[in-house]
Amino acid sequence: MGATLIVGMLCVHLLCFGAMFLLISTRLHGKKMGMEVFAIGNFLLGSAYVLQLAGGPPGWNAMSVVNHTLTLCAPAVYGVGAMRFFGRPAPLWRPLLTLALAYTAAQVVAQWTLGTAARYAMLAGASALLFAAMMATVIHGARTFARDLRVEMVLFAALIGGIFALNAVKFVTVLQNGLEALDMDSRFQTVFYLYMSFLATVLAPSIVWLVLRRLTDELRAMAAHDPLTRLLNRRGLLEGLQAHFRSRTAGPAHLLIVDIDHFKHINDSYGHQVGDTVLCHVADVLRETARQGDLACRLGGEEFVVICLNTDAEGAMRLAERTRAAIENTEVMTAAAPGGPIRCTVTIGISPGFADPQELDRAMQQADAALYRGKNAGRNRIERNDDAVQASPSMKTEPLAASPAH
Repeated sequence: MGATLIVGMLCVHLLCFGAMFLLISTRLHGKKMGMEVFAIGNFLLGSAYVLQLAGGPPGWNAMSVVNHTLTLCAPAVYGVGAMRFFGRPAPLWRPLLTLALAYTAAQVVAQWTLGTAARYAMLAGASALLFAAMMATVIHGARTFARDLRVEMVLFAALIGGIFALNAVKFVTVLQNGLEALDMDSRFQTVFYLYMSFLATVLAPSIVWLVLRRLTDELRAMAAHDPLTRLLNRRGLLEGLQAHFRSRTAGPAHLLIVDIDHFKHINDSYGHQVGDTVLCHVADVLRETARQGDLACRLGGEEFVVICLNTDAEGAMRLAERTRAAIENTEVMTAAAPGGPIRCTVTIGISPGFADPQELDRAMQQADAALYRGKNAGRNRIERNDDAVQASPSMKTEPLAASPAH
């Protein structure tokens, strides 16, 4: 009676949370993060337990076959939902239908050849294997694609490990004791369904928590990035710089201001759509030429900032020249420009090294002064602040010149 009551409460719990997941998915326009799939998983598992209660004692009947198929399909659906949550597109209906038909056929074969107890043991064994695979995937995810959710992944792995262990024990118990092991009044069945109820109670709010955290992280990322180029904005730049200098081993940083030459002429000649394409092209080049860990930012308009971390004046100069040359030597492909591909150039100003995020404004002013010297000297060149030259007398003091801007 105790286990039966627990299963009944579990049915209500699963179906109610399934409805809640479905409602949440309708509010997540475009990117549902797998919530609609989690809802389907809850509906499948809740329906399986309803059939178990309606079907009576363990035996061979159509209701029992459907119950077993739904019970096995539910965790597979949860796996698809998890993949979609992490942005990995995964088909649902065709694989699910294939699994359902294959397992239904396997049940018929097991029943005819080995009997009813073997069919129940097969469900426990197949479930144990499925949960073992899920546990291994979650552990792998905590080290790779879900490193930002490592604590949550470890918790999920522990919870899944519990249901894996219970199904493995049920598999062995059914093989040894037959259908008697499935008596709803037995201690094992009570423990099994108590854990299932606990699991459903913990996992459902945890999924909602993960969705809220992911939405919060995305909002934070949007607040720290330029919407057009997806580079950092000034706020994101300062946060990244503060994170860098919090490290005890943080080295000095140099700031580069990158300004597109004659950008107003591009806008006036081709329109703002082409101008936006040029901005995105320059942003892509900055991403490609910057070293791993460097901070790239769009200040606004046609001005960009790159902060070279853990480097000296010579390293900043090499990065600036690599960036300038890459932009000069690549074409901006756009159908909106009737004259064919567009070429653009940039002028870059470099600040002296600094070792504190509070010095960001001063470094920007120094790099900006160097930038305007480069603009006045003919554009498409690199200028260092005089302080940087004095700090590194071995470097060239003349600006790097190139062909005139197009």
